[in-house]
Amino acid sequence: MSHLTDEELYYFNEGKTLTAYRSLGCHLVENNGEKVWRFAVWAPNAHGVSVVGDWNYWNADADRMVPVGSTGVWEILIGIAKEGQLYKYAVNGADGCVQMKADPYAQRCEPQGTASMVYEAQPFPWTDDAYIASCTKRHNEPMNIYECHLGSWKKGLSYRDLATELVDYAVDMGYSHLEFMPLMAYPFNPSWGYQVTGYYAPTTRYGAPDDLKYLINRAHEKGIGVIMDWVPAHFTRDAYGLARFDGTPLYEHPDWRRSEMKQWGTLLFDYGRTQVQSFLVSNACYWLKEFHIDGLRVDAVSCMLYLDYGRSDGEWLPNVYGGHENLDAIALFKKIRQAIADIPGNKIMIAEESTAFPCVTDKHGDSLGFDYKWNMGWMNDMLTYMHMDSLYRKWHHDKLTFSLMYAFSEHYILPFSHDEVVHGKLSMLNKMPGDYWQKFAQLRLLYAYQIAHPGKKLTFMGMEIGQFIEWRFDESLDWLLLDYPKHAEMQRFVKEMNHFYHRTPQLYERDDDWNGFEWITVDDAVHSVAAFVRKDNSGEPLLCAFNFTPVPWDDYCLGSEKAGTYQEVFSTDAPYFGGAGMHYSKPAQTVEEPFDKFRHRVHVKLPPYGAVFFRFTPNNNESESKGALS
Repeated sequence: MSHLTDEELYYFNEGKTLTAYRSLGCHLVENNGEKVWRFAVWAPNAHGVSVVGDWNYWNADADRMVPVGSTGVWEILIGIAKEGQLYKYAVNGADGCVQMKADPYAQRCEPQGTASMVYEAQPFPWTDDAYIASCTKRHNEPMNIYECHLGSWKKGLSYRDLATELVDYAVDMGYSHLEFMPLMAYPFNPSWGYQVTGYYAPTTRYGAPDDLKYLINRAHEKGIGVIMDWVPAHFTRDAYGLARFDGTPLYEHPDWRRSEMKQWGTLLFDYGRTQVQSFLVSNACYWLKEFHIDGLRVDAVSCMLYLDYGRSDGEWLPNVYGGHENLDAIALFKKIRQAIADIPGNKIMIAEESTAFPCVTDKHGDSLGFDYKWNMGWMNDMLTYMHMDSLYRKWHHDKLTFSLMYAFSEHYILPFSHDEVVHGKLSMLNKMPGDYWQKFAQLRLLYAYQIAHPGKKLTFMGMEIGQFIEWRFDESLDWLLLDYPKHAEMQRFVKEMNHFYHRTPQLYERDDDWNGFEWITVDDAVHSVAAFVRKDNSGEPLLCAFNFTPVPWDDYCLGSEKAGTYQEVFSTDAPYFGGAGMHYSKPAQTVEEPFDKFRHRVHVKLPPYGAVFFRFTPNNNESESKGALS
């Protein structure tokens, strides 16, 4: 008699379960009054399956599993196994080969090895109820994400070490969220976690599952949200993993034109198979519910959406309508969105999606269901623009301004991620042209433009200290740079800018429509200057002006619809940020003279390679309207 109910197996096979990890895998259960370990695995085409492990000396004849009816699931109860012992499944596949497979649903894996671990998660003493209750999904709140690779932020730190050092650093620096690069079990260090083998097992590189929960819990106690990268697009070909699990393509599509991802050397999931849907949907729920993760940043969404992604003609299989959209993946995203809706904490989903696929975020009625999408177009345009010598920027001014043509078409995050500081792309600091001073000035300018531009924010670790070399996954960040003034000033600038962002509602309350944005100067390509106004919910304006040349403009004219005074409130050129400090704009009163489309003009100072933010105070006779520049 099976210890798995007909109901849970039915929902698993129908692709309708949200908790497949409670049914399959290794679990401690009661049998005739005794505690025993139940092992269950889905391998519908296998000729036979055994559990091999430390307790039976890895003997494939010792603990043979039995099929549970025609469900495709194999099961066994083992009383002699002990928690912490290692095991695998010896799968006699349909291809006649016996493969030693790790448990796809194992919740703990072997350190420095490939086996699964006998393990039953115990209730964790969470103390983050207040944080979970306070979580909302309002897009009018600040979001400033610090993306981290835990192994190289400071090399050698455990989850529990990071719970103090990393979390306290994020709080001090003014970030709202931490985003962890993938923490599911993965074998190959240079994959950074993006080639997964154990989807339900946190990597043991930094500690045990409860240690990761401790890290997340303390982040929440300090008011920091936690996002984790999730990779439902592809998995490794390792023989002990999901590939040809029962001697047939099981988790991957049977047609190589749908299963092969040559550029990564991996296999793609078969999203049309209901049991794979149960695996992936349950996995999303697992991390969000059991680990209190606040959101998933879904990797390689474009690869999932398009059947011809990265493929030449003849290498891809069209959908039933002859198109290149992966209809099964589209349906999966919507299923995940529905599945996580009832998990406490208003969980979010973020798409790393680089194409113009329509309706990715919930800004639209019939969307894929994501809350945010990375704005890869903005990122590419800005880095291209900043990388060129300022002498040539006048001929590429559209790189600076084009993003506003689509900035409100989705809920966007503006990302400067790990992908931009590897593989010869240079560090953020070294992307900037010019001498030593100019590099730092332009990096401050770029970060200020990111903060001011509509959309939530993401930067990768090390960018805040002006790291000179590219990111190296196997070494710590160059924290020693903070012994040098320019790098310490850069870190101080990022910290002050982050806190300025949080206390300035104009920069986040109206991120999603034109009511929160107005161009003041959009076409001054000759001077490489851009200026715009950001507004909060009450219409209170903040003037943001940017000079992308090394020439200071000490009498730059900007238009203003209302009469009043402009007061400089934040400048990238401040001396304590490493700036020159010679171009401070004293409070400037508007002049009643038309300029461009505006009734008034104001003259301000724009420092070289500088960004300046101004608050506006209307004259008494104009104070009836807070939307002073609209």
